Amino acid sequence: MLSDRKNQHLDIVLDGRGRGGARTGLDGVAFAHVALPELHMDAIDLSTTFLGRRIAAPLLVSSMTGGPTRAEAINRNLARACAALGLPLAVGSQRVALEAGGEAGGLGAELRRIAPAIPILANLGAAQLNTGFGVEEARRAVGMIGADALIIHLNPLQEAVQPEGDRDWRGLLGRIEGLARALPVPLVAKEVGAGLSGAVARRLWDAGVRVLDVAGAGGTSWAAVEAERARSPRQAAVARAFAGWGIPTAQAIAEVRAACPEAVVIGSGGIRDGVDAAKAIRLGADLVGQASGVLEAAVQSEEAVVEHFATVIDQLRVACFCTGSADLAALRRAELLG
Repeated sequence: MLSDRKNQHLDIVLDGRGRGGARTGLDGVAFAHVALPELHMDAIDLSTTFLGRRIAAPLLVSSMTGGPTRAEAINRNLARACAALGLPLAVGSQRVALEAGGEAGGLGAELRRIAPAIPILANLGAAQLNTGFGVEEARRAVGMIGADALIIHLNPLQEAVQPEGDRDWRGLLGRIEGLARALPVPLVAKEVGAGLSGAVARRLWDAGVRVLDVAGAGGTSWAAVEAERARSPRQAAVARAFAGWGIPTAQAIAEVRAACPEAVVIGSGGIRDGVDAAKAIRLGADLVGQASGVLEAAVQSEEAVVEHFATVIDQLRVACFCTGSADLAALRRAELLG
């Protein structure tokens, strides 16, 4: 059933039926154009460090999923492309693989062999910490792919409107804190499209989470996705009412950065291109994540993924050039209009 659900999610997102009514807020951010940048564009440095590894650009392939057979091809294409480009890779939920007692969906040692030098992030759902998963499963998730960090994804809205959803979220902050103490790798807290508020981000930081992925509203709406999967008109109506729910990505980035100035902040949620990436970085993101934006390429081939992110990198470089930013630190200080 879980594999079927993952395949349904993939089909709905690929068909464009997972869009809600929310906006990222990034359209309201505009850079002041610098007509005399005094830079050589090719010398602009987009590199940065993430999880102790040097990466070529501040871009992250965010978690995506699918049934085991499709996920294997997707993960292979993504890993090869990320290795070629020098970008980090966050895998989708490893719940199926853990419950199967072994590798599934391409989530095994082969992933690290394909991409030995990039940061790789493992992934578990927060809700599973209340259904029997704990430190042992978290260690297995990290170990099976040689991960540099573990994402705990937060999806209360999706669980609330999903027919099979896990609705008991009591005590999860304490369990997350326990994982942060017990694991040998950093914890990443990631929303899945409704956004992290500054207040929640601070609670997670205080619990030991050191990387915060805002995953704001404006991209895939998992309420809209679940409305497409609903088993009855009532379930569909409940889910559809929340298709526009969430904190816009631009607001979430600014809030989380203000609340957690020392955290590594990942800006994701409806990031369309390198211009959006530049805006997210200017608002306070250290890295920018994309999932649905690259999903179609990931289903096709490694080459399609490389082409997609090469385009985003080129766009980001032009944004730096036209704001007079020689590197990411300068981009964070670039002048905004208004």
